[in-house]
Amino acid sequence: MGKNKKFRQEDAFKFSWMERQEELLFCVSSGEKLNPELVLSAAVPDCALLIAINASPVEYGHVLLVPHGSKIIHQYLDKRSLELVLRIVVEINNCSFRLFYDYSPSASPLYFQACYLQIPLPVEFMHFDTIFGAGKEGMRISCVADYPIKTLVLESNHFNTMMEVLAEICSCLQQKLIPYNLLISDHGKRIFLFFQLHTSKDSCTLSAWECGGYFLFKSRSEFDQATEQALLKQLSTVSLDDKGFQAVKLLCCSIAGKFVC
Repeated sequence: MGKNKKFRQEDAFKFSWMERQEELLFCVSSGEKLNPELVLSAAVPDCALLIAINASPVEYGHVLLVPHGSKIIHQYLDKRSLELVLRIVVEINNCSFRLFYDYSPSASPLYFQACYLQIPLPVEFMHFDTIFGAGKEGMRISCVADYPIKTLVLESNHFNTMMEVLAEICSCLQQKLIPYNLLISDHGKRIFLFFQLHTSKDSCTLSAWECGGYFLFKSRSEFDQATEQALLKQLSTVSLDDKGFQAVKLLCCSIAGKFVC
C-alpha cells in the first residue's frame, strides 16, 4: 500500500477557508446570559468560533470550527478557544458527536473538525490502564493499552477541571514542539491525546481521524487491498517512542495534580 496511492486525510480535509460567504453557518461566542440564545444579523464578536461548511464532508454533520479573534495565534490552541469548543460539545449533548484537532510545529491555521459518528472509533473500544486518578473532581488519566500509537485518555465529569488540565497540557506540548492530536467524545467527558514523533518539517504526520482508526481510500479496490497489518504499521511508525511517552505521561500527571485536590 504505497503512500502515493493512499488517500491522505489532509487531502480530504484540506483547509480552504471562506472561499464563499455562504460557507459560514453561524458564530459561537461567550455571553453574559446563562442560557444560550440565537442572535440574528449580529457582527462577529472578538474571540469567537466560526462554524463553517466543509466542502468535502466525510461523515454526517461534518463542519469546521475556526477560532476568530484579534489575540488568537493561529498555530496554537489557546485556553479560550478550547473552552468554547468544549462548551459546544456539552451543549450539543449527543453521544455520537465527535470533535477532532491536529497540532504539529509546522501546522496550518488553527481549526477543529466535528461530525456525528454512528459507530465509535476503534481506539474507543480499547482497554485503558489508569496512571492518575485522584481528587473530588474525579480527574483520571489512562494509557490506551495495546494500541500502535502512544495514547492517553483524560476523563472527568467536571467541565472546568477538564478544560484547565487539557489547556495546560496542550500549551506545554506546543512549547516542547511535540505533535499531538485530540479526539473529544462522550459529551466532552473523555478526551484522547495521540502523540507523534517530530522529526522534520516534511515528516509524515497523521490526523486525529487516522490516529483513532478512521482511514479513507481513493477507491473500493484500494479499500479491499488494505490490510490490518499495514494500517497498524502506519500508526506505529509515527508514534512517539517509549522514552518520550514516559516523559509525556509524567508531564500530564504533574499538570493534573496541580488542579486536582
